[in-house]
Amino acid sequence: MKTILIAACALWLNAAGAQFPERPIRLIVPQAPGSATDNISRLVAPGIGRFLGQAVVVENRPGGALTIGIDAVAKSAPDGYTIGQGPVGALAITRHMVAKLPYDIERDLQPVAIVTTGYMLLAVSPKSPFHSVAELIDFAKKNPGKLSNASSSNGSPGHVSGELFKYMTGTDILHIPYKGGAAAITDLIGGTVQLMFESTNSIASYVKGGRVRALAVTGTRRASSLPEVPTLNEAGVPGYEVTAWSGIIAPAGLPRPVLDRLNAAVNAAIADPATKERLAQLGSESGGGTPEEFAALIRRDSAKWAEVVRRSGARID
Repeated sequence: MKTILIAACALWLNAAGAQFPERPIRLIVPQAPGSATDNISRLVAPGIGRFLGQAVVVENRPGGALTIGIDAVAKSAPDGYTIGQGPVGALAITRHMVAKLPYDIERDLQPVAIVTTGYMLLAVSPKSPFHSVAELIDFAKKNPGKLSNASSSNGSPGHVSGELFKYMTGTDILHIPYKGGAAAITDLIGGTVQLMFESTNSIASYVKGGRVRALAVTGTRRASSLPEVPTLNEAGVPGYEVTAWSGIIAPAGLPRPVLDRLNAAVNAAIADPATKERLAQLGSESGGGTPEEFAALIRRDSAKWAEVVRRSGARID
């Protein structure tokens, strides 16, 4: 009897996967419209929808240091009709800065697939005298606390990228969090702040337009969107590496056939040549892979940023 029940359940789950989806899917983005995460979501949502044969509707749920949107995904029914965009900040960084999350990332969320991997860019104001990382470090060491590092928010990749930079270079640079990357970039252009770590997705266009000055990217190799800009390794900070990734997540408990279908849809969407080209223009590269590979990436970077946050003492109230 037990064998029969198991076989019946397997048949039912396979049937569910084959029929899924039968209505539109909601894609929750934990950041505001126009953010790097939102840009990526709106770029890949149509491709996911084409593969699945249903519309994928982007819904922005910003706030709470990315926790409001992620919580909405975690507390949704595990049926595949609510998925989310999970950036590195939400899944690997702010979890170590918020006193008590309303969810457990490993217990309550199911990684589906990596959508993009990209880099952060160390940029300086065009009004600053810095034209190299060495010049920046030299000034910061001689003038502790005199430079300001802008970021889109406390706990953002730009924030912790700056903390890692300070630790690895032995510098004292003031962190100034903003309510969004656009405001921070505006003040960087105007010279109110001197430097910023921001995703190439968000800031590459300002570099190409000559409105900010690029010093280095944070990856192990140069960004395809800014091939003339060296890596921080090349620029004199050996061992420095920060990857800005984002992927699709779902509530835990998703039936495996539904998970596999969503995973296949994401992989198909980002493999589309036009999408890959557009992602490259934004300074990102297509991700892809299995749910297990995405889960391993989350665990690895979470451990890395936990140590950076601990050393810096950064917290989000």
